[in-house]
Amino acid sequence: MRVSHGPTRRAALAAGITLTLVATAPVAHATSEQRPARDGSLVLVGGALKDTNTEIYGEIIDRAGGSGARIGVITAASVPESQDPDAADPDRCSNSACNGAYYAALFKKHGAADAQWIPIDLDHIANADSDAVVAQVDSMTGFFFGGGDQYRYVQTLLRGPRQRDSKVLAAIRAKLSHGAVIAGSSAGAQIASGPDMVTGGESYQALRDGSAPGYFDDPTRLGHLPRGGFGFLRSALIDTHTGAYGREGRAYRLAADTGHDRVYALDENTAVVVDHPGTTHEQLTVLGPNGAAVLDLRQARATTTPAGWTLRGARYTYLTDHDRYDAHTWRVRPAADKLRLAPGNTAPVPANTDAFCSAANPDGKAYSLRGTARALAQTRVQLAASATTFEAAPRFAVTFIKSDTFTAWSVDGSTADTLVGLSVTIAPR
Repeated sequence: MRVSHGPTRRAALAAGITLTLVATAPVAHATSEQRPARDGSLVLVGGALKDTNTEIYGEIIDRAGGSGARIGVITAASVPESQDPDAADPDRCSNSACNGAYYAALFKKHGAADAQWIPIDLDHIANADSDAVVAQVDSMTGFFFGGGDQYRYVQTLLRGPRQRDSKVLAAIRAKLSHGAVIAGSSAGAQIASGPDMVTGGESYQALRDGSAPGYFDDPTRLGHLPRGGFGFLRSALIDTHTGAYGREGRAYRLAADTGHDRVYALDENTAVVVDHPGTTHEQLTVLGPNGAAVLDLRQARATTTPAGWTLRGARYTYLTDHDRYDAHTWRVRPAADKLRLAPGNTAPVPANTDAFCSAANPDGKAYSLRGTARALAQTRVQLAASATTFEAAPRFAVTFIKSDTFTAWSVDGSTADTLVGLSVTIAPR
């Protein structure tokens, strides 16, 4: 079986889906059914979750009750069977039903007592208001939202222009508020967003052209949904596949355009575990081989001149395995096995002419911008370093600066793993 974890970066996010938005007024306050949960927890994965990642699957199962865990699998972000030309082939299918069966089997393999597909997709939208499916949801102790296109979750589980909860989503929200865990990967993590959920876009085009409310056939155009997703996490914007697809630029631009002061930018095969979401005790813990960036725009200022768009005063923090982050105080607590890094490298930071690993560059490398940031942290001969975009006209430069409060943390004493508080400027060059 072939599982689709999310859209390819060159493809449109979902063929045949159209979203038209005509208003750009400020987003209304959350409805009563969209209030943040207070007792449950979230496990949000940046996409490409490997079947062998026992740490993350185990975390989800543990939070759902351990050996007694019952996981409801929602894969409505996938194409339905009616749109999958390989639906009849179990080795090639990539639709909601076969992906749901796949994840259900995987959760059982990792130790859950039971895992079941929740039969909701574009072929079965009415099931989201079925009392029988609500009863199925009520029997679960945790939920996993699969990847694909997050707007399909809006289509299947929300109702009307005000995006009211369907009966099933209301039941899942109630389970979360009473202690259940909700997990998701790629689109399944994106849909946890509150207002201004990203719908697509590439970093260079985002910096050059800005964002707009909507969902666009052009996959490079930065779009967002003003009313957002399910609103399970509202302390920041969420982006996924960040380092692998070079999405840091689009994340900074979307946050600046929409007035958000923070983005959680999640990397692949890695999770942020969110305890006490929506409260003053909200805390994030990173699990996995990559990490999660916290993009801080509290002191940032964006301007546009004839030369192009500029962002000054932003910050970049990169958290890795078992680091903790307090969302209310913005405080980082590096993992216990990490020590403060004293930079010892005397080599200059390598040149980087493709900051966002452009799809137009056949030699582009994933995690490019993170590489420049870490190289700067490790050298003692530079206080600043820049990476430029592959595309020109204009060409943008991302400049990292070691501020007085910047710190780096290391497991081995020489490699920068965790970075806290690099100053960031993005400007045309």
